[in-house]
Amino acid sequence: MDGLRWLLLLFGLLVVVGVYLYSRRERDGKLPSRRAPRTDRVEPSLNGSSATSDVELQEEQYVDDETDHSHLDDDPDRDSLEEKPSPRQKIVTMRLVAKKHGAFAGDDLVLNLRAVGMRHGKFGIFHRYQGDDAKEVVFSAASLVEPGSFDLENVKDQKIPGISLFMVLPGPLDGCKAFDLMMEAGRTLTKALHAELLDESGSTLSIQRERYLREEIIQYQHGIKVA
Repeated sequence: MDGLRWLLLLFGLLVVVGVYLYSRRERDGKLPSRRAPRTDRVEPSLNGSSATSDVELQEEQYVDDETDHSHLDDDPDRDSLEEKPSPRQKIVTMRLVAKKHGAFAGDDLVLNLRAVGMRHGKFGIFHRYQGDDAKEVVFSAASLVEPGSFDLENVKDQKIPGISLFMVLPGPLDGCKAFDLMMEAGRTLTKALHAELLDESGSTLSIQRERYLREEIIQYQHGIKVA
């Protein structure tokens, strides 16, 4: 019996010493925490959440490149100009495409663009100018074939499925007047080339859609006047 008591006493001492050592190590931070480390959750991001078509990207590139701020470098009133930013721009677009997924002969297309008063100019695309001033662009026409420019030297060998007609507001003319000129050119080209006239999303440009675009232009012009 005495041996059993000593054995139990020894076992109890070992348990007490073990608990003491364990608690001391944990207090000193030598044991890893059992709690799983917290990680910040990263929400997945979707590239292209505000997707833009290739045609719209081309048009925006032309608009961005057209903007020239070099004249501000030597302007003594530059600070005051920066306080009055230019009004936001609006792009109005329509497309002219060959029927049945066909293509226009390059030289025929160029001749018809010139027939509606458009001239080959900056960026290698066609523009309708206000008068003879190449800086006063009313609307433009870019090829639907990347990069959108027209290679006049090899145009006879080209097949072009369609073009994008687009105008940038504010422009040299009243927005509605510029829109009417672009619509007139689009209808004339549609008839001459036996083509289809579509809106910016690729749907048939109906009378209702034309009216809606016009209303958007009126609202835009009212907005920049108020601003």
